[in-house]
Amino acid sequence: MKHRLSFLVLSTALLMGGCASTPVASLSTSTVVEAACGECIFGMKGSDCDLAVRLDGRSYFVDGVNMDSLGDAHAKDGMCKAIRKARVTGQVKEDRFVATSFELIPIGPR
Repeated sequence: MKHRLSFLVLSTALLMGGCASTPVASLSTSTVVEAACGECIFGMKGSDCDLAVRLDGRSYFVDGVNMDSLGDAHAKDGMCKAIRKARVTGQVKEDRFVATSFELIPIGPR
């Protein structure tokens, strides 16, 4: 009986932990985030070069923005070669960042 009770308590704890909902990150005001190629720079799993942003230390692929529209991704300061800053609004949905606005911040003089 002691083992059945321990199993029941452990199973319940695991199930409840798995059912906890993670808060949805929503950026309704323009926020500066890190942006780069998810595969090349952030080490995310994927099959091609895809735009990603980093929010609160976590990386998300971006929907709603084509990485090719941001310039040559393989240039010295391109998305596959450097972490850039971007001003964004949007929301995390199903582990992807759905952008409603995305503005790459120009690199200033060094």
